Amino acid sequence: MVRLRGGVAVASLVLVAAVSGCEPGTEGSAGPVDNPGGGGPALAAAESLTVKGRAPKTGYDREEFGSPWADTDSNDCDTRDDILQRDLEDVKFRDGDCRVASGVLDPDPYTGEDVSFVRGRSQIDIDHIVALSDAWQKGAQKWDDSKRIALANDPLNLLAVDAGTNRGKGDGDAATWLPPNKAYRCTYVAAQVAVKKKYELWVTSAEQSAMKRVLSACPDQKLPSGGNPTKAPARFHAD
Repeated sequence: MVRLRGGVAVASLVLVAAVSGCEPGTEGSAGPVDNPGGGGPALAAAESLTVKGRAPKTGYDREEFGSPWADTDSNDCDTRDDILQRDLEDVKFRDGDCRVASGVLDPDPYTGEDVSFVRGRSQIDIDHIVALSDAWQKGAQKWDDSKRIALANDPLNLLAVDAGTNRGKGDGDAATWLPPNKAYRCTYVAAQVAVKKKYELWVTSAEQSAMKRVLSACPDQKLPSGGNPTKAPARFHAD
């Protein structure tokens, strides 16, 4: 498998290329494809999202999104290892070329600092850029298992990040949490917009306002695309 950073194996880097600023993604590394065209596609997409109130969290459970890190792309590696391979530098494997034993997040997009990964003593989480609980409250509770499992394992919605910072995020949306690394906020918010647009999730009024406020500071920010289909293979089921 090609090691990725910010997307899928056949696309161009966008989610992590802008760690040092709010510039759009650049060609050359694998990652989500930038949509062509000029003039603020991420901002325009944020403005196009459906705005509704947050639904109750009633009934939410991680298991509603299937077993964690299901191999929905059928490459014989679970999703967590796929993302570690994609986002880490200096990757070393355990027992073949799938299970990541160690590597370095260089840098962590949420803090701008380097973070080491050692399996079993990890300081790195795989973050759902759009948190599953947030998705549940903004449309996903009405989906079938297949779509929820797809969201939970879609590389477009996943990023290796510093564990402590990620756990501070919880299920926050753009109105309640943004990365401490201000230089990454444009890229982060554009990724949230892309996921919500792809999966037809709505946003609250406060959330959309926060997205527009961030993206107005980087009006040429492109919208990432790519990832997996929005339906998981039929063999996968939620408990």
